[in-house]
Amino acid sequence: MPKQVVVLGAGYAGAGAVKSFEKEIDDGEAELTWISEHDYHLVLHEVHRAIRNPSVESKIALPIDDIKSPETDFVKGHVSNVDTDERVVELDDDRTVEYDYLLVALGSATAFYGIDGLREYSFTLKSLDDAREIHEAIKSAAAAGSRSDPAQVVVGGAGLSGIQAAGEIAEYRDEHRAPIEIKLVEGLDEVFPGQDPEVQGALRKRLLEKDIEILTGDFISKVDEETIYLGGGEDEAPDELAYDVLIWTGGITGHEEVSEANVDKDERSNRIFADADFRTSDERVFAIGDSALVDQGNEAVAPPTAQAAWQAAKVAGENLARAVRGAPLESWTHEDRGTVISVGEKAVAHDVKGVPINTFGGPGAKVLKKGIATRWIADITSVRRAIDAWEYM
Repeated sequence: MPKQVVVLGAGYAGAGAVKSFEKEIDDGEAELTWISEHDYHLVLHEVHRAIRNPSVESKIALPIDDIKSPETDFVKGHVSNVDTDERVVELDDDRTVEYDYLLVALGSATAFYGIDGLREYSFTLKSLDDAREIHEAIKSAAAAGSRSDPAQVVVGGAGLSGIQAAGEIAEYRDEHRAPIEIKLVEGLDEVFPGQDPEVQGALRKRLLEKDIEILTGDFISKVDEETIYLGGGEDEAPDELAYDVLIWTGGITGHEEVSEANVDKDERSNRIFADADFRTSDERVFAIGDSALVDQGNEAVAPPTAQAAWQAAKVAGENLARAVRGAPLESWTHEDRGTVISVGEKAVAHDVKGVPINTFGGPGAKVLKKGIATRWIADITSVRRAIDAWEYM
């Protein structure tokens, strides 16, 4: 009787693992069920494009049926719990799906770090719906603003998502001649924290060229309906920053849906501990991507990036097939192939494998950014769809 294999999530990790498993498994060995609350895969590292131009949605939302094989059963639903004792995935509409082997690839949720008012008053950028809401909020704020009293748009967090979101808002402002002022707020001392000063400087330069004000060195301590409070302490009042639209991109955490699953996980974030072969403390359960803390040795874990998820997905899919057969599992080690970040129509590339220049911008970085997105689209759907998406990336 074929084994029942279930994959949760349609992000990079989930979609990539499904494709890999389908290639690896032989007919009759297993039946694959793919569960996601959306019937499309979102090219998440390009979702910021939809803030400026909602028509890009059709290029970055790839239908599940264009990804999976006909033999794979897709179930659209929201996972509410994983019962590892009974080996059952529970959905929030009371449906259940049994498994022999499970891969958790649910991605991450936005972390708000307990900051008062931040969850209630900010937009996040984790989905198409989020991008639509941000677009409409910025459009409305600009319509209510004027040259003498422009709309105040604040992006919290100057990592990849925050920088790219700010860049797209600046392009929207310039294309529509909209009365908008943009501020990028980062609690640490520099944009793209913890990275090479050379790439930090290149990003700062391009953000300033887009007339984006950069505020670093003070964390958001509180948010209310009209004001963001920065810094402050026992002997110091916080700085106040008025805003009309606040977008928060400042961190990730795991999903509550797996909080009751009987596997070892980080208690604070609910991210699941996984070995380098993606197996968790339950030999029937694997975890990958932002859902997981994948061991990389020397107390390090894989970074929560699209690049890492793409790389890991291939091995994870193969390991699911090996588990079905009772074969030894392969370990995976993340290989950093560089970083490419867009700032509106421009881009910065850093430490790209095979490129002798450490940090560069210009047409080369822009083409590289487009190439990364369209190659992924081609890999999991078709070359035709990738070509069609090129000009939108």
